Amino acid sequence: METWASEAGAVAALSTVVDPEAFRRCVAALADCRGRILTTGCGTSAAAAKKIAHSLCCIERPAAFLSPSDAVHGGLGLVQPGDVVIAISKGGGTRELLNLVPACKTKLAFLIAVTENPDSPLARVADLLLRVKVEREADPFNMLATASTLAVIAVFDAVCIALMHVTGYTREQFAVIHPGGAVGERLLDPSKDQVSKPS
Repeated sequence: METWASEAGAVAALSTVVDPEAFRRCVAALADCRGRILTTGCGTSAAAAKKIAHSLCCIERPAAFLSPSDAVHGGLGLVQPGDVVIAISKGGGTRELLNLVPACKTKLAFLIAVTENPDSPLARVADLLLRVKVEREADPFNMLATASTLAVIAVFDAVCIALMHVTGYTREQFAVIHPGGAVGERLLDPSKDQVSKPS
């Protein structure tokens, strides 16, 4: 129970942590992107990056996860001018991510740094800093990436919802790309939709 309360508190505090202008610029950059959106991170940040890429694809913002280790062995060929790269690092000093920066700059990709440390190397070289910070992690050592990972995912959940509004994303568009599972059934047959309608 304490873990859930700690993590819920971290998410609830985001409205006072995330800079509204940085959030707006992030949404605008992703809405205006005519290339691809590439997410990247190491460890638990990689798990968050993969989830974010999937969510973006679900709203027709073509996105993919770029493995930092593969990137520096030729995978950076995926990055092209006009792309947006979202690099996630709690402390902002992850060496594997910093190794990607020169190629991103040379290729004129727009780099968004997602970190808690505005003075970190990653934050300083980014085109946009989206600061996401939690008071503490849920574990007793304040080290395991628990609340901080959920916070990053929650921020980009909000980014995706904002993008749906900005781009005018429709239920019909979603039905085209998500015909499978229970969600697909609801999209293709509105009579199965259990979402309550306002009276």
